[in-house]
Amino acid sequence: MSFFKKMGATALLGTLCAALAPGLSHADEAWPSKPITFVVPYAAGGFADTRMRLLARELADELKTSVVVENKAGAGGVIGTAYVAKSKPDGYTIGSGNLAPLSVNPTLMPKNVPYNVQKDLVPVILVEESPLILSVNNEVPVKSVQDLVELAKKDPGRLTFGSSGVGGAHHLSGELFASEAGIQLSHVPYKGGAPASTDLMAGHIDMMFEMGYAAMPAIDAKKVHPLAVTSAKRLALLPNVPTMAESGLAGFESYNWQGVIAPAGTPDAIVQKLNVAFNNILKKPEVLKAFEMTGGQAAGGTSEDFAKFIQSETEKWAKVITSAKVSVD
Repeated sequence: MSFFKKMGATALLGTLCAALAPGLSHADEAWPSKPITFVVPYAAGGFADTRMRLLARELADELKTSVVVENKAGAGGVIGTAYVAKSKPDGYTIGSGNLAPLSVNPTLMPKNVPYNVQKDLVPVILVEESPLILSVNNEVPVKSVQDLVELAKKDPGRLTFGSSGVGGAHHLSGELFASEAGIQLSHVPYKGGAPASTDLMAGHIDMMFEMGYAAMPAIDAKKVHPLAVTSAKRLALLPNVPTMAESGLAGFESYNWQGVIAPAGTPDAIVQKLNVAFNNILKKPEVLKAFEMTGGQAAGGTSEDFAKFIQSETEKWAKVITSAKVSVD
């Protein structure tokens, strides 16, 4: 073969290799060239749905394409998450990745989770951490978390805490509190946060961990008394309310978080484009304000950061679920 023919063959081989290289295909470079479907694994109108629709609108502006939100609710977020896991990994189907389906349900209900978080999904970014607020009804004679702990120790199991259901952030935060404080509490699960909140105000349950958007109306109306927040820092909404750590439980943190996921096999170049787009969104003043008004905190970071966070949350809540013998049966 002549020198020029060899050079021609080498050039052709190089072109083919470049075309086939992961994350560098022409299709990836042209992405997005059609609408993106953003799957929310919860019902329309709820907090998760409202938040993701805000981010979907911003994502459409960032990527200059349409972003269509689809609600696929059921089984604690499992149905929608499984749909994302089984979707074509071309960047045109992404989803909301949340605490329950990614870090709780694999331990709580392993037989009912038809996906492997590490193998079937790609973390794109952690977008928000929503701390909870520990409040007591106005009849409980305490002014601080330490007062509450002392009261609980006097009569183990008498004090009750409500939740939106078994295995949710409200419930697991209560179990973590009991474990860390060395006390016994009685869990009262409800079919949703609203009826639990109503019973807290009415004095039918003693305490509850609630997300900011749900807790603030009752707090503002002075129908319940907030004792602490579960974030590392105090909330702008409640600057005078201490954190659980400040209240004597060092290292206590609990969040109902939300992120973005994609099917495994989604090209790295697309995942990175999505990550950059969402990081840009999380710097916008109007987005930060929306988070702050509901007690949430913008997150951000890399895909790898989110993967490590999911793993740490999975390990943390697996210990709580196991030690407290939490079961959905």
